[in-house]
Amino acid sequence: MATVSLTAASEEDAAAVFGVLRTVFSTDRSTHDVPEEQPGDRSTVWSAEFEPTQEWSPPAPVPLEGAVSATLQGDHLAVGQLFEALSSAFAVHRSGAASGDQEQEVDLRLATKG
Repeated sequence: MATVSLTAASEEDAAAVFGVLRTVFSTDRSTHDVPEEQPGDRSTVWSAEFEPTQEWSPPAPVPLEGAVSATLQGDHLAVGQLFEALSSAFAVHRSGAASGDQEQEVDLRLATKG
């Protein structure tokens, strides 16, 4: 299991990223649970948990309105599979990482491939 947290993203872009991951891996969120903007001046963080599996098909590229900041956190295998899936659908720039014995955290910047 790995957690994906999205920031600096529009509601539509967050839904697009989670939609891509949902087509590839099982998640703790239902298909009706979509990101929604909250009123106020605070930064919005959307998160969901995904369960990568050994067998999965790479998703097709999906356009984004703008860049999205994403943090992947979980065991090394799960984070690696999520990274591969996101790299199939988006242009991915790795902006940071921290690793431990059992867990890894990777910071990414996602954009439209092209």
